[in-house]
Amino acid sequence: MDLGLKDRVYVVTGATRGLGRASAEALLAEGAKVLITGREEKSVAEAAGELGPGAAGLAADNADPGTPGRLIAEARSRFGRFDGVLVSVGGPAPGFGADNTDEQWASAFDTVFLGAVRMARAAAETLSEGGVIGFVLSGSVHEPIPGLTISNGLRPGLAGFAKSLAGDLGPRGIRVVGVLPGRIDTDRVRSLDAMSGDADAARAASESRIPLRRYGTPEEFGRTAAFLLSPAASYVTGVMVNVDGGARHGF
Repeated sequence: MDLGLKDRVYVVTGATRGLGRASAEALLAEGAKVLITGREEKSVAEAAGELGPGAAGLAADNADPGTPGRLIAEARSRFGRFDGVLVSVGGPAPGFGADNTDEQWASAFDTVFLGAVRMARAAAETLSEGGVIGFVLSGSVHEPIPGLTISNGLRPGLAGFAKSLAGDLGPRGIRVVGVLPGRIDTDRVRSLDAMSGDADAARAASESRIPLRRYGTPEEFGRTAAFLLSPAASYVTGVMVNVDGGARHGF
């Protein structure tokens, strides 16, 4: 299937590693151009170089109110157009209800929630028909994950914002989608497993609850994100798509 991504231009935040990086790789493999971001200039430059000539990088912090405008302007300057954005950020600090500090909540709100809202609003102002805004969220949108209280608090709200935005932008032909990873084999998930004191046992227990009986790969997630961002998914909007091996039991 031709996804129609050739020469389209996307901004992918938090793409120096993990799910953002995998999504950028999948977009590039289909012929798109990608501007990736991360907080550290060195890691952004290295990642952009590894991704190849279709990629460019810009160090940026999602919590900075000026970031969205900078990214969209840079994408247009580098590649001549702007077709969409995938907002991906590192997961907020783990912890149970009594563990997380006000500072951790505030920091996560600025990056995970408000930063994503700002990016989406800026994109919405400039995108034309056929544009798309995507969010990397979490299975916690549907079901709380033990030990990830901040994520449990913020991700569902961001999904609600995305759903509202889909209704607002639909008449202009702009789509909004969410991609919800389950247990994907990333550094973040491996570190969460290790917090149990026995990473192998934690992984085995998690895999036993996944119908496909394994963790997903970043590449599997990235291909799903690339499809949802592509013109091939032109009649898909307002949805939250689980990439979790069937771990969500609800419809």
